Amino acid sequence: MQNEEKQGIVIVAIAYIFWGFMPIYWKLLLDVSSDEILASRVIWSFIFTFLVVILMKNFRVLISDLKELWKNKKAFWSLVLASYLVTGNWFTYIFAVNAGYIVQTSLGYYINPLISVLLGIIFLKEKLSRAQQLSVLIAAAGVAILTVSYGEIPWIAFILALTFAFYGLIKKSLTIDPLRGLTLETLFVLPVALIYFGYLLITDKAVFFHSSTPTMILLAFTGVATAVPLVLFAKGTKTMPLYMSGFLQYIAPTLMLVIGVFIYDETFSKIEFISFSFIWLALILFTASKIVEVRKKQVVL
Repeated sequence: MQNEEKQGIVIVAIAYIFWGFMPIYWKLLLDVSSDEILASRVIWSFIFTFLVVILMKNFRVLISDLKELWKNKKAFWSLVLASYLVTGNWFTYIFAVNAGYIVQTSLGYYINPLISVLLGIIFLKEKLSRAQQLSVLIAAAGVAILTVSYGEIPWIAFILALTFAFYGLIKKSLTIDPLRGLTLETLFVLPVALIYFGYLLITDKAVFFHSSTPTMILLAFTGVATAVPLVLFAKGTKTMPLYMSGFLQYIAPTLMLVIGVFIYDETFSKIEFISFSFIWLALILFTASKIVEVRKKQVVL
């Protein structure tokens, strides 16, 4: 394995570890409502990414990206839709963590890759091998067991998985730099975030100006917490095999699960263990089949 590939793997692993520990960050903001955290995250994400773009002397390129998107209305509105999908994903994630559903967020990010596979079949006419088809069925069985045990559909997990899968599907069709793309995504949501934050200020519900200094700093750094792992991920994936990136993505939900159960004492019953085991088995089978598929192609080439 070349040094560039090794560096890429390390960088992407760091990004996923960063995402995996994010529940601890949101738990530090328990005194702030999820909607204010979301508004702050959008505002500060835009400020941070915009400043980085300027520091990298890419402002003109950003404007050029925006003009090119506007010429292609389908691409423009696709990115707008992607912006609101990922914003919905952020809100659901923050709410779930602070409401004590970290285990369910973990489930959502475990099944996300398999939802993405189904979307690929439906919208991109992709085909699955028999092993991959079996993995999807095994995962579906695991989710069904969990649904029956809960007595209701695990909506948080499904909203997280679906919003991020559709976000990924849209982004797959767009060829824009990740950092500038995130800047534009937050720009599209920024007006709504500013209007809502203005409402919180007028009604004296904004915690930001009435909280302790540590809370204000944590809210301000939500932009950094959003952008840094994304930039690391984008940089690392350029120099590493795609199948390895797919394998590493399970670091984040695994850390979320461990944090939810062992740090915040969320319940993890035998039934949940069984259903998660089905999903883990499905992911192992799916990832292994992908690795074999990629290596066969490399041999042929």
